[in-house]
Amino acid sequence: MSVLPRSPGDSAAWHLPHGNPDPAIWPTGRLLSMAARLVEHAWNQTLAEAGLTHAGLLVLLRLDRGAASQREIARTQGVQEQTIARTLAHLERADLIDRQIDPRDRRRRIVQISEAGRIILKELSGNGEALTEQILNEQGRDVGELRGSLAGLVVGLSERRWPGPDQGG
Repeated sequence: MSVLPRSPGDSAAWHLPHGNPDPAIWPTGRLLSMAARLVEHAWNQTLAEAGLTHAGLLVLLRLDRGAASQREIARTQGVQEQTIARTLAHLERADLIDRQIDPRDRRRRIVQISEAGRIILKELSGNGEALTEQILNEQGRDVGELRGSLAGLVVGLSERRWPGPDQGG
């Protein structure tokens, strides 16, 4: 069951969960939240079809820039080494990464993206921007206009939440 209209303005195509009324009457905050969740669900479905999770995609994107230690990968992802170890194990079982002992320090392992990992990234259009554009274009949305609006919203709200040193923060 689709939760998105088949085409812009096709209100007959709405099949919203839990008997929700027409989104045109929802508060803006609810619209933003639901739109973000639906785009995330579309992303997750595509990633699952490729055998990936969002965490796995982020690791592949990091490794596409060069090999790194498990500790470095965990730090760049903002998680504990034990947490990233599960993601790395999954990626290794899927042959998307290779782990080798660091010749300079045998206690460390160096992780690098495999050829299969590079192919998956290419299929997902690198950083995922093309996938997001595809999702939005399928809904008849002007991606550039939406990106500009969202970027302005993020900057404005970020400045309000985390004011710079010259703004009393």
